Amino acid sequence: MPQIVVLPHVELCPEGAVLEVAPGTTVCDALLANDIEIEHACEKSCACTTCHVIVREGFEALQPAEDEEEDLLDKAWGLEPTSRLSCQTPMPADTDLVVEIPKYTINHAKENH
Repeated sequence: MPQIVVLPHVELCPEGAVLEVAPGTTVCDALLANDIEIEHACEKSCACTTCHVIVREGFEALQPAEDEEEDLLDKAWGLEPTSRLSCQTPMPADTDLVVEIPKYTINHAKENH
């Protein structure tokens, strides 16, 4: 089963993590299922950028982003060429990913989900 290696994040995952993830599961769902409480203010409906991640390894194996995701990513804090919205990024079947959760989001009011 493919893995997501989550790089350390001061608040959400201080030690980093290695997650076994079923292919097709979104990165956001995998993080949440493993108690990594990434923000997802729009409830994973591709209407915000709070679940933005940077794919440090494995980006080329991902399905291309849809236009709606690309438009939203333009508004994400700390956008990089390998940025994705984790709620719109299904896990590939045969490639591990290394992801970084950015330090900030543009969400001005954090909500507890």
